[in-house]
Amino acid sequence: MGTTASQLGKDMLSEYQELTFLTKQEILLAHKRFTELLTKDEKDLPNNRVSMERILTLPELKSNPFRKRICNVFSTSEYKDGGLTFEDFLDLLSAFSDSATLEIKSHYAFRIFDFDDDGTLDCGDLEKLVNCLTGETDDTRLTPEEMRQLINNILEESDIDKDGTVNLSEFQHVISRSPDFVSSFKIVL
Repeated sequence: MGTTASQLGKDMLSEYQELTFLTKQEILLAHKRFTELLTKDEKDLPNNRVSMERILTLPELKSNPFRKRICNVFSTSEYKDGGLTFEDFLDLLSAFSDSATLEIKSHYAFRIFDFDDDGTLDCGDLEKLVNCLTGETDDTRLTPEEMRQLINNILEESDIDKDGTVNLSEFQHVISRSPDFVSSFKIVL
């Protein structure tokens, strides 16, 4: 499915439309924005991968507290460095698009929040999640007692099987009761 960054044929465009929740115009804009991140020498090479550092220069990601985690979740890099191919970039934009389903959005949100990639949100993941949302400065960081209480409240509300963690099914159950989730879980170029 690879293509050189400087061109995007009609066949590839149609295939990308079928495989994502993106429109033709959104795919073309994504291709333009991705290509702008490539160096001059990289533009003529097939299957380019843009480093996480360059991806994070995009204004749409720059201020997102989960920006590095988002890159890591969508990256197919064997080096686990968060670098994205154009197809990785399309997957990211597709999952965050207005047209993506609640199931897709909640699946990727869960993966982003599962910092240790073990398939559950445990106390460590929840603490990192809260710190990302509140900021980790002395002014915004919760005290250990506040953090413990908040995590206990989250688990009390979400941990249906009472195993001390939130699995994907439990997470999706909680998300299904949050009417703002679908509209707020988006990135638009």
